[in-house]
Amino acid sequence: MTVQLPTPDETLRMVAVHAHPDDESSKGAGTTARYAREGVQVTVITCTGGERGDVLNPRLLDDPSLTAETLPAIRRAEMARAQEILGVDHEWLGFIDSGLPEGDPLPPLPAGSFATIAVEEAARPLVEAVRRLRPHVMTTYDENGGYPHPDHIQSHRISVAAFDLAADPAFAPELGEPWEVAKLYYINGFHRQRFSAVARHLRNAGAPNEELEQMMERFDESTDRLLTTRIDVKEFLAVRDDALRAHATQVDPDGPFFRITHDAEISAWGTEDYELHISRIGVKLPEDDLFAGLRHETVEARA
Repeated sequence: MTVQLPTPDETLRMVAVHAHPDDESSKGAGTTARYAREGVQVTVITCTGGERGDVLNPRLLDDPSLTAETLPAIRRAEMARAQEILGVDHEWLGFIDSGLPEGDPLPPLPAGSFATIAVEEAARPLVEAVRRLRPHVMTTYDENGGYPHPDHIQSHRISVAAFDLAADPAFAPELGEPWEVAKLYYINGFHRQRFSAVARHLRNAGAPNEELEQMMERFDESTDRLLTTRIDVKEFLAVRDDALRAHATQVDPDGPFFRITHDAEISAWGTEDYELHISRIGVKLPEDDLFAGLRHETVEARA
């Protein structure tokens, strides 16, 4: 099979795969908001309902309406609001949150939860979505999940699997016609280079951020990810923050996500960053566009 490049009048399409509701607003939200406003068909796919997430907003800890029984529906409503703010389409894969195990030794994950399901089986609904939506670009987490939550790691695994399986005509033809996604990216949202630049900017401005300084002490340069692609999101920081605040049970509105001013972010860095993991088309790195090589003027020039 040959990658189907977009025609001159075709809408560009991307799929962003995330583990839980709120991940789409804390990882790559400026990018999806930007592309959606530029006319790209952006679909966020959330693997689980976040059913086992804790209430992380201290203002809501004593809210009697928040129970294990009501939280799943509340998180779905929060996701709908965040989707509206970002301006993206959204689909659920329907898996059950695995939770974040704690203890030594770690307890087993709940039976039937997302991270316990065999990768090829768990990838099937994502394969169906890819074949139906026919994205040119897919984003997901790296092999460590961005951070080692079992659902984040499983999201990575099924995304990589679906990237291959969706293109394989021999795999599950009942899930739709094969489709080759042109490019697969890892979201590199929380990395030393960015935080170091912001911390240095704040220090030079005479307003060091103590939480950020402490975070920098824990970063190991050997764990730096490759940054191949940087997307300018300076105009979309407020949209990102509004979408994140929509997940009210999961986000402290006075927490560290919101303590660095937009001016500092813009001056010090101003991009959301990605690692191009697989490309089925020719590329020239570094990039400033996930669709580099796919826009018609670029395709014509390469041809």
